Amino acid sequence: MLVDVKDFRRALGKFPTGVTVITGVDDSGNKIGVTASSFNSVSIEPALVLWSIDKGALSLNAFAEGKPFTVHVLRDDQVDISNKFARRGEDKFSGVELSDSVHGAPRITGTAAWFECHVWNVYEGGDHLIIVGQVNEYGYDDDTSSLVFHNGGYAVPELHPSL
Repeated sequence: MLVDVKDFRRALGKFPTGVTVITGVDDSGNKIGVTASSFNSVSIEPALVLWSIDKGALSLNAFAEGKPFTVHVLRDDQVDISNKFARRGEDKFSGVELSDSVHGAPRITGTAAWFECHVWNVYEGGDHLIIVGQVNEYGYDDDTSSLVFHNGGYAVPELHPSL
């Protein structure tokens, strides 16, 4: 099937997703990070999550090689962090407060949730790689709401009026 890329993205945008930032460290010890909306749970036992990365991403090899990474579920007021990690080539960590990480991947302070992982498996997925991580540590904040991406823009989740 021949797909109109813009139209296909518009159709996919009808499905609201959370917004995450994935961080890690490359072979030289440099911190790396990307914004991803493709995060999902896979399994409870063992605790597995997945996300996908574009094969054209500068940090592709570092993430696919099996080094630890941290998935951060952004709070509804962290649009600036999402935008910063979505750009190429700038110091993405400038001005971003980090916490100590047990497994070596940078951890952004104050997110709605975080998952420290190691690579469990990597799969081909068209123009992306699908990275499945086994969760080593995690944490969350019950007193905050998560950032959402829907219809091509950021959104804030609300309870349905009938609830």
